[in-house]
Amino acid sequence: MSTFEIQAVPSKRGSDFADLSRIINHAGLLERRTGYYAAKIVLNLLAFAGGWVAFALIGDTWWQLFMAAFFAVMFTQLSFIGHDAGHKQIFRTRRANDAVGHLHAGLTGLSYGWWIGKHTRHHANPNHEDEDPDIDIAVLAFTARQGSAKRGFLRWMAKYQAFLFFPLLLLEGLDLHVSSVQAVRKGEVKSRTLEAGLLIGHFAAYLTAVFLVLSPLTGIVFILVHHALWGLYMGCSFAPGHKGMPTLSAGHELDFLRKQVLTSRNVRGGHAVDFVLGGLNYQIEHHLFPSMPRPSLRRAQVLVREFCEQRGIDYAQCGWPASYGHVLHHLHAVGAPLRATSPNVS
Repeated sequence: MSTFEIQAVPSKRGSDFADLSRIINHAGLLERRTGYYAAKIVLNLLAFAGGWVAFALIGDTWWQLFMAAFFAVMFTQLSFIGHDAGHKQIFRTRRANDAVGHLHAGLTGLSYGWWIGKHTRHHANPNHEDEDPDIDIAVLAFTARQGSAKRGFLRWMAKYQAFLFFPLLLLEGLDLHVSSVQAVRKGEVKSRTLEAGLLIGHFAAYLTAVFLVLSPLTGIVFILVHHALWGLYMGCSFAPGHKGMPTLSAGHELDFLRKQVLTSRNVRGGHAVDFVLGGLNYQIEHHLFPSMPRPSLRRAQVLVREFCEQRGIDYAQCGWPASYGHVLHHLHAVGAPLRATSPNVS
């Protein structure tokens, strides 16, 4: 078995997840936490609205770049709520969760339907090189097979992708907007009219606010800084969960429990890390129980880790800085064969 790939590994404990589910249910960790989310949503919306009031009061000055950083944080925090709504963590009904999800997607200029479809495929097959859209990225290679398939400039990027990883994240915010607009334009979402209206409303309100207050040059720089930092924050929040963990290929026989645990990584830390990463630092527990409310993940982590230790299942967890080290080490290792190739071989 490769360091980075899991081929065909038979499962001998098909009932393990059922056993774990009984433990989690008995602890009441799947019960809705509507009070937590009500407070979280209200505080987020108040902070977001207050930020725009401050933006208007500060006026046309380069000090607004600090507000760009503030909105990068707010866009990410709002996106975390949209993520939780998409997993039915907030309410029991899909309709109520979708209402919250569409609201928060509209505030950040994203297509909720596009993201739901993409993220559902990721959860079904995490780190599967053929079926996980999160490791099907043109400018990066997460497996040797992906690297060998690269050609031209993309092949050069794959060679040095560990050095390019964080700079590329600066473009993630723009990519999210573009992908959302394309999905709605092509009719790839169910609520196309609603989502089109939300996207148009977002971009119209955002651009009007920016250029009503700021001069053209300051406004352009503000938008670039805001979206670059938003993309960086989003990428740094989602990447540690799976990047650098083993990948799956066709024919693997892992059961649900092992498929989710072995391809995921947790990030250790206190409540500050929980806040900054939006609960994504409990990636293992989140993948095992996607509908588990965010505030329950910390308690679930203790139970899941103990369960995995009892069953002899590897449970990956490390500190926050170390998680990025694992990501970069993996990317550098995947690019090694390409760097060893003769320069005149494309």
